[in-house]
Amino acid sequence: MSIWWSLHLRREAASVPLARRLLLGTMETAGVDPDICYDLSVALSEACANAVEHGGDAATEDYRVTAYIDGDTCRIEVTDSGPGFRAGTVPPAPPHTADRALAPAPVPTPAQAPVYAEEGRGLFLIEALTDHVRYRNRTGRPGAVVSFDKILKWREGAALPMAS
Repeated sequence: MSIWWSLHLRREAASVPLARRLLLGTMETAGVDPDICYDLSVALSEACANAVEHGGDAATEDYRVTAYIDGDTCRIEVTDSGPGFRAGTVPPAPPHTADRALAPAPVPTPAQAPVYAEEGRGLFLIEALTDHVRYRNRTGRPGAVVSFDKILKWREGAALPMAS
């Protein structure tokens, strides 16, 4: 059995907890391990916050979140209508993200994002909390797509793995 859902959200700060709560509710109902739920909810929150902050101008008021739970993997995609990622700014890719189609502006490292920094940690957190990250620009129109995967662990007696 698999589960997927997609949301079109306004680029407003209030949309971030809405997406996070829907993801958490889905994963908890399916029986995903709480630690995995937490990691994915933080990664999703960061991706949504980036879409709200950088995802377009006043004419582009929405972004899309799509989540798939298929087997033992959860994939999440956040798509916006902003300027997209700049070509030619390839950060050193961690081994699990070596297949990026187009690199974003440099991903901050802990040394680049001081403890007191208000910005610059989102992409770093997404990479640290998930198993596979991809960044690309939308095809044929402005915007960026951040997608990430995480291998799921299940609570004992979880509903979704038993339904397969």
